[in-house]
Amino acid sequence: MTVRAVVTGIGVVAPSGIGTDAHWKCVLAGENRIGRISLFDPDRYDTTLAGEVSEFDANRYADNRRAVQTDRWTHLGFAATSLALADAGLPETAEDPYGYAVALASSSGGNLFGQRELQRLWSRPSRTVGAYQSIAWFYAASVGQISIHHQFKGPCGVLVAEAAGGLDSLAHAVRTIRRGTPVALAGGTECALSPYALACQARSGMLSVAADPDRAYRPFDVAAAGYVPGEGGAVFVVEDLDHALARGAPTIYGEVVGWGATHDARHSGRDGGDSTQYARAMCLALDRAGTQAGEVDVVYPDALGVPRYDRSEAAALRLAFGGQPPPVTTQKPLIGRAHQGGSALDVANALLSLRHGVLPPTAGLDEPAAGCELDFVRRPRPESANVAMVNARGFDGFNSSLVLRQVAAQDRDRARGERIG
Repeated sequence: MTVRAVVTGIGVVAPSGIGTDAHWKCVLAGENRIGRISLFDPDRYDTTLAGEVSEFDANRYADNRRAVQTDRWTHLGFAATSLALADAGLPETAEDPYGYAVALASSSGGNLFGQRELQRLWSRPSRTVGAYQSIAWFYAASVGQISIHHQFKGPCGVLVAEAAGGLDSLAHAVRTIRRGTPVALAGGTECALSPYALACQARSGMLSVAADPDRAYRPFDVAAAGYVPGEGGAVFVVEDLDHALARGAPTIYGEVVGWGATHDARHSGRDGGDSTQYARAMCLALDRAGTQAGEVDVVYPDALGVPRYDRSEAAALRLAFGGQPPPVTTQKPLIGRAHQGGSALDVANALLSLRHGVLPPTAGLDEPAAGCELDFVRRPRPESANVAMVNARGFDGFNSSLVLRQVAAQDRDRARGERIG
């Protein structure tokens, strides 16, 4: 049999809550967790709102030595990883270190740590930075620190494609498992909330400047006017199905059955991206999953909240699904756009919707804009969904799509029987 990769653990650290239970409750209730930025004074900036992880204590998930050496982005990663391992019923430190891989995504890196150190460099007579500046900001810092902390010595790597990287990491985890490593961590966290990071995002002209959290982030809506930044994300335990069954994994959320990644290969900022290339990523994912378009029960879109990008995404969905896309839902307006952490959270939502048999409602939508008329889930919709698609676009033309499927009881029984036989 072809090696099958399933998700057996989910760790969520987001404005919606810490842990899957708190997050899922927030998502189903449609509770808006966007508020005024508290990590620094945002008064000098047009954008003053963000989705922050409140009451987060890094020392609950990492010793003080590692906490002072790393950025908040990595602290969130420590927490999400510990939660995912506990959810999967796996130990914090592996008995077989080479049987565990780490393949997380990254985008802005440790910018809060870097901001603090650069301010110290230019504001003090000593003109120095701390010893850990050289590693804490680095885009691979979370992968390195998490693999060291948990002693995971299998293949490790970092995927960098902005929001699309959160999906690419799961695809890479599946490839790693098929090459012989039974367990891999995937997903990612983000904290692009520092003065420098906010200034970089504002330069794009895509940030919302609204003052009302309930009206600030409105993807696909007639009032869409940009996205609200956010932090947090999700880490997943991705595992060889046979390995998961052999050890008696407490939960199998779903199987990663297909993925596709394309690139616009041109400057696409003015027209909202190449719908054809975006649709091609979806079609590649469906083809690799051996799934027909009509079998998809729900789509979690990128949902940037910038009108031209929203129209382009809706057009791509119609291209991929032959004019009638399946139900669409997004929860980003509740918590902000957390780059690769946001697409990882979409995967968590998709897996939880498959497990619990309910599609969460679309947030931030009153009236779809022209060109964005899709079948949006308006209230929690009981649905015995079997297949979910998650899509993401990274700035500068990255497109990724992921297809997830429930693992049927008969498949689990057959896998057990083949293993015993």
